[in-house]
Amino acid sequence: MCCCCPPAVSALFCLWAQSGCSKSSVAGALTFFPPDPPLYQFERRDSDGNILPHDDDGVNGKGPDNDMQSNGSNNLSQTESPDSNDNYDPTHRTGETKERMQSPAQQLVDRAKDLRQQAKLRNARDGKDHKNNVQYRLKLDSRLAVPRYDPNAVEAIKVPSKNGIHVAAVIYRINAAHDNGDSKDNTDKRKRSTTKTIIYSHGNATDIGAMFPLQAVLAHSLDCNVVMYDYSGFGESGGMPLEENTYCDIQAVYDYTLEHVANNDPSSIILYGQSVGGGPCCYLAMKNDSLGGMVLHSAFTSGMRVLTPSRLLACLDIYPNIDRIKKTKCPVMVIHGRLDEEVEVGHGVSLHQAVPEHLQREPWWVSDRGHNDITEGPGKLAEYIRRLRNFLMSLDD
Repeated sequence: MCCCCPPAVSALFCLWAQSGCSKSSVAGALTFFPPDPPLYQFERRDSDGNILPHDDDGVNGKGPDNDMQSNGSNNLSQTESPDSNDNYDPTHRTGETKERMQSPAQQLVDRAKDLRQQAKLRNARDGKDHKNNVQYRLKLDSRLAVPRYDPNAVEAIKVPSKNGIHVAAVIYRINAAHDNGDSKDNTDKRKRSTTKTIIYSHGNATDIGAMFPLQAVLAHSLDCNVVMYDYSGFGESGGMPLEENTYCDIQAVYDYTLEHVANNDPSSIILYGQSVGGGPCCYLAMKNDSLGGMVLHSAFTSGMRVLTPSRLLACLDIYPNIDRIKKTKCPVMVIHGRLDEEVEVGHGVSLHQAVPEHLQREPWWVSDRGHNDITEGPGKLAEYIRRLRNFLMSLDD
């Protein structure tokens, strides 16, 4: 590798060579950083309702009872936010001293090895759970600030994908929340048949637990079902975090949602892709002719273009969203912060312009926000909800 190449590019080239010229290894190292430990667990119960132990806790670093709160009560549940002396940073990772002593390439290689070991253990357990009809219940990290929600509206599942991986997902059914306090009549039944469902593909370095507060807010504010899932290798999902696995992940979640949540109406399903989540969304939207719509939030044109404008490593590029979005057949809304330093706003502008003109919806270029803070603050959250609501309403025109 030449001496003028950026260190990050050199590290990726070394990993590519050490992995036997495997593009997927480079893509996984570049793109995916699952929270460690995860910010949630699925409590496992057998067919008689007995709680089963987490036999792989030594791998994911979190015991089943430490800092976790179950959504299993029949009352409205709320977790407490951390106090000022215990601020929680979900991006913090352990082993910092050791990592600093290693070369970037060695860090990537070691991390990939750890993820493969975890995937092996998780896949074995998930296979047994599937055969034994094990049921799941969501347990959130107690340090997360979670709004009031109805536990009866929340369903934790693992969906088998075509490559044998079981994908962890949480469904927030807004009609279940409504039905707990409202009588059923013909109007409610008609509404239930047209309720929209958002499938949310989250960004990097987060998981179902960290995203649950927003999931609950979206469900109640937009009056829709929201399905949140973890990519392979994230949280309770099995497998390795690889680009091709995320395509199987979103397809499996979509198929399950279509049959079990959306009453077999694909036009009621909205894909939502945040940052790296735009990759699986653009992939599915390109393949599917009947989706209701898609939102791209801080998404990139392609993975390698985020790292470097140089096309030296174009052969290793991942998630070619800029090419796939041209072939989408559903309305698209793009959201991007003008101050985004991770994926600069030009990516969002290019994606919006690449959408077929008749499918373009009003974008939101957020003037004073970056990559991860677009919904922060009461004012911005309210504007975010208002714009999403307008987008959903436009789909019915």
